[in-house]
Amino acid sequence: MRVFVTGATGFVGAAVVDDLIASGHQVLGLARSDAGAAALHAARAEVHRGSLEDIDSLKRGAASADAVIHTAFNHDFSKFVESCEADRRIIEAMGDALVGTSKKMIVTSGTGVIKDRVVTEDDAPAPGSHPRVASEEAAEAVASRGVRAMIVRLPQVHGDGDHAFVPLTINLAREKGQAVYVGDGGNRWSAVHRFDAAPVYRLALEKGTSLRYHAVAEEGVPFRAIAEVTGRRLGVPVVSKTREEAAAHFGWFIHFAAADMPAASAKTRAELGWQPVGPALLPDIDRPVYFQA
Repeated sequence: MRVFVTGATGFVGAAVVDDLIASGHQVLGLARSDAGAAALHAARAEVHRGSLEDIDSLKRGAASADAVIHTAFNHDFSKFVESCEADRRIIEAMGDALVGTSKKMIVTSGTGVIKDRVVTEDDAPAPGSHPRVASEEAAEAVASRGVRAMIVRLPQVHGDGDHAFVPLTINLAREKGQAVYVGDGGNRWSAVHRFDAAPVYRLALEKGTSLRYHAVAEEGVPFRAIAEVTGRRLGVPVVSKTREEAAAHFGWFIHFAAADMPAASAKTRAELGWQPVGPALLPDIDRPVYFQA
């Protein structure tokens, strides 16, 4: 199968590309730069020049492939709401190119769209309850038009090259001289290694029939445990703060640092035959690569 992959040179997307090619699929990867194109050539993928801002290029890429896997997302979290709404438009545009075909389109969301309980694949977020719901609403809108759309929800994705939530907390701890958690630190983050997340997209492509899948290896890692690894590695105190106090430490990130975001993946494992092999979050981040300044 020839698969158009957005975010094909990104942290998750590059792993998806490698997994698809290793499993016998062809990949048409989106690249906005010469460096991106070179990386795709090195991975034995075809190159489709374009960008998330060039909607026509996305439509052409989608139309020219047998399926679409959309992993790209603007990770400037200071503009999170705008990025989520842009993702809505991107998904709807690529869906336009697939209407009337039997092609699958797999898009990406996050397990954190529903908080404070263990989320399953059958749980739908309330409209407008979280900015990232925009991606799921777009996928459902596309599906209502006959496109075979599916959603892969990602938890905290870790591994070499990680530039997301855990590195952000580490950088804050280094900058401010303490590793902070909120309250008793019992709020949980679900997690998966990037090389375990990638096969979920491929398996959904090959045999998925449900709307949502969870690439979740660990249901919930206490945030305090992440802070304790950080404090030990950096040699700084590990400190509990109230939410109000922690807001001064984390800034806008307090919404994530204080969030309880556990998620299950029993349905994904049963339907797709997916079995993550690790490593787990805590031993993976407890390595020098995560603490290089």
